[in-house]
Amino acid sequence: MRVVVWCALICVGVLTLAACGGKKEEGEGEHSEEAQAACTAPELTAAAKLPTGWPKIEAATYTKQETEGPTNVVEGHFAGEVKDAHDEYKKELQAAGFTILSDELEEDDSEVNWKGGGRSGQVAIRAECGSEDKMYVRITNRPA
Repeated sequence: MRVVVWCALICVGVLTLAACGGKKEEGEGEHSEEAQAACTAPELTAAAKLPTGWPKIEAATYTKQETEGPTNVVEGHFAGEVKDAHDEYKKELQAAGFTILSDELEEDDSEVNWKGGGRSGQVAIRAECGSEDKMYVRITNRPA
């Protein structure tokens, strides 16, 4: 019986240590290739695929876009810190008549979920451009 108890305790200890370790998620602790490309590419020459009525964010530069099924994805960067970008997008979207469904602000990233212009989506902001005053921005929007 003692052997079984000791084996069980050892297994629990090993599992606890394994749970504390683990490998990093892709892109965690480093700048993703996707973000780096959007942070360094030239500004789009075509109009960004954003909903009707989308506000002009003066500090934002959009550099990449693609369509994934019914979803449009626009990427670029924002001149400022995460909090600056979060507050600006939230304020400007509300002023343009968009509904903010939820938002979250953390030290190195932010999300603003919205609905308006016949679409819904998210503005994701991450500190992945390699500079404290330039943030990676990814806007997804799909039919509401």
